[in-house]
Amino acid sequence: MGKKKIGLIIKLIIAVTLGVLIGKFMPLWFCRAVVTISGLFSSFLKFVIPLMILAYIASGIADLSIGAGKLLFVTVLLAYGSTLICGSISFLVAYNVFPNFISFETVNEIQKTSGLVVTTFFEQNIPPILDTISSVILAFILGLCLSTMKGQEIGTTLYNAVKDFSIIINKILRVVIVPLLPIYICGTFVEMTYSGKTFLLLSVLYKIFLVILAMQFAYLLVQFLIAGSISKKNPFILIKNQIPGYLTALSTQSSAATIPVNLKCAERDGICEEIRNFIVPLCANIHMCGSIITIVCCATAVCLMYNIPIGLENVVPFIMILGVAMVASPGAPGGSIMTALPFLHIVFGKEFGDPNGPLCAIMIALYITQDSFGTACNVSGDNAIGVIVDVFYKKLVKQKK
Repeated sequence: MGKKKIGLIIKLIIAVTLGVLIGKFMPLWFCRAVVTISGLFSSFLKFVIPLMILAYIASGIADLSIGAGKLLFVTVLLAYGSTLICGSISFLVAYNVFPNFISFETVNEIQKTSGLVVTTFFEQNIPPILDTISSVILAFILGLCLSTMKGQEIGTTLYNAVKDFSIIINKILRVVIVPLLPIYICGTFVEMTYSGKTFLLLSVLYKIFLVILAMQFAYLLVQFLIAGSISKKNPFILIKNQIPGYLTALSTQSSAATIPVNLKCAERDGICEEIRNFIVPLCANIHMCGSIITIVCCATAVCLMYNIPIGLENVVPFIMILGVAMVASPGAPGGSIMTALPFLHIVFGKEFGDPNGPLCAIMIALYITQDSFGTACNVSGDNAIGVIVDVFYKKLVKQKK
């Protein structure tokens, strides 16, 4: 028998624990050594992020031509609308609930530690080939053009190259970035503990997690109630049918890995074969309701803890662009938050929104501890959309007859 692998969440918990212990008990030179290693990884991450945005958005949008006209439009509209709605609601809930346990005194204590930092022994900047905006615009141009032109006005050479490039980036994510994330997070918590921030943050984080889970469960219930109402099916039977898919996503932390099980759940829901074979793989890449709830809540909490102004005027644009940017975000754990990093400046501002800065490192740590629940919420909501689209499809079939 092979050795049982340690899951990413366990590795991150170990990394956070080590970071706290090192920052609390080790001498400054040792702390600086760990922070230096973490900083080198941070520079590499900053280089890879624009490439990741280009690869995943371009290939994801290019694949959206797999559906026929009306069905594709309805599915994308439902998935994107769901992402916008749950993201906005999660912000309103977080903004009004979180201040109840993020006190003025806590904010003041965190602010007092802002000037205390552990410096690195040296830095090695790796300039990105593209900046974030350029990579997003280029990804949109390539993706939209390839989705309409491949195999018709042009061949499939460029399309295949984009898909191969996304596979290469996915390999880098799985083999380099995700395995080294614990070191990155460890360095962040070394710096935070040495400067006195860690225990202030941990005192409120578990309450944030409970609120996020409650919102995800509530949103899933609403989705299946709506799907059941439109399809005239019992929503609680639909929820019961979804349990295997939810548990699979919870254990794998991957929408892609859950597709085979989710197809079986869709079959039990009575979704016809044509629609379930179309909806489940597509929505696994474009419907990110659980992920957006987690990201928005974590970003709101960070803003409140660091006294950064936040409101619908910057959250809504953030959700809108993230709903598109997370298209085909990788099936590896943490894919959504890695895709979101370049856009956090929209809510954090330029000063705090640096993708390789400490606040973004906190966002990664916060998100990944909730990633499996977010993924489970994502894939479960996919079948709620599938039930609705199935009704629409059957009406189209009747009209043709």
